[in-house]
Amino acid sequence: MKARISISIALALLVFCAGYAALFIAPDEATMHLIQRIFYFHVPLWTAMTVVLSIACFSNIAWLVSRRPMWDLLGASSAEVGVLCCTGGLITGMLWGKPVWGIWWTWDPRLTSTFILWLLYISYLLLRELIEDPHRRATLSAVFGIFAYLDLPIVLLATTLWPRGQHPQPVLFGGPKSINHTMLSVFFLCMVSIVLVMILILADRYRLEKLRFEADELRVEIESREMDAQSAPPTRGIVGRGMAHE
Repeated sequence: MKARISISIALALLVFCAGYAALFIAPDEATMHLIQRIFYFHVPLWTAMTVVLSIACFSNIAWLVSRRPMWDLLGASSAEVGVLCCTGGLITGMLWGKPVWGIWWTWDPRLTSTFILWLLYISYLLLRELIEDPHRRATLSAVFGIFAYLDLPIVLLATTLWPRGQHPQPVLFGGPKSINHTMLSVFFLCMVSIVLVMILILADRYRLEKLRFEADELRVEIESREMDAQSAPPTRGIVGRGMAHE
């Protein structure tokens, strides 16, 4: 418990430092000015989403290969955290796009493919709620999760495959409009902080999913024992009456 509290405090301080750097240390962008600072939160959310959905896909494959419950639990937890990151990325993108593009939303290839990705993983979570049998739920959701993950490369490559889209081209690592050293340092600080927060949330979500799984196993075992007790013949009463007659 003490280690968990220490990690949480350290991450809170890191997030505070990253937020302060993004708002007050990073230089002002010449074209978009203050609204550009959403970049330091928007792109790291996409990075965290990519990482956690990749974990979900790996877990789905691992479940189909090994049939170990831990992979199903990790896949479900990762997908839920991935939806959270994707939602944050969509919201920050709309907040960024309104003052820059003049509209909250446009059916740009990257935005459209990301919205489809969000819908696919929402469907993944709904599918898990609709199927009661644990083994069947794990198998079907794993197959669907792998299918949903196929949209992620399209999201990442959308600006390359459709360069005339409205979404800006990459600005990192030698892109046409690369950012300066200070902006890059602040960006990586924000990215590390958000990814670490995502990992902490994923660990907690996996722990909760594991406790729920164990509680379901105990409930099934208790119900099974109760049914066995109800179906068992009342042998003790028969023996007792026989002894009394003698």
